Amino acid sequence: MDLSAHPGLTPELVRAFIETQLDRVRAMGYEVVSCFLNGERSSEAEAVAEQLRARHFDCVMIGAGLRDPAWLLLFEQVINAVHAEAPLAKICFNSTPADTAESVQRWVPNA
Repeated sequence: MDLSAHPGLTPELVRAFIETQLDRVRAMGYEVVSCFLNGERSSEAEAVAEQLRARHFDCVMIGAGLRDPAWLLLFEQVINAVHAEAPLAKICFNSTPADTAESVQRWVPNA
């Protein structure tokens, strides 16, 4: 995610905020597996596919950072990996890290 438009935000702060939100999702009874992408585009979609092959997922949440136009190709590759490796999983999107739990609940309401 390009943080240049957000002075004072660092990757560490963003990651900490995301982890706090994922802890909130866990506290609601959901099992959470994170797959953070580091920007090395050649292997990112395969890393996602590997995670998806490792277990069953009811839902896959894709964060807003990946939906930035600068990451369009990677976003498409990740969507296609989800489609191929977890075809029964619902896909959800948050609008900010703060609404991650609500995004999951739209598609997997009972934890």
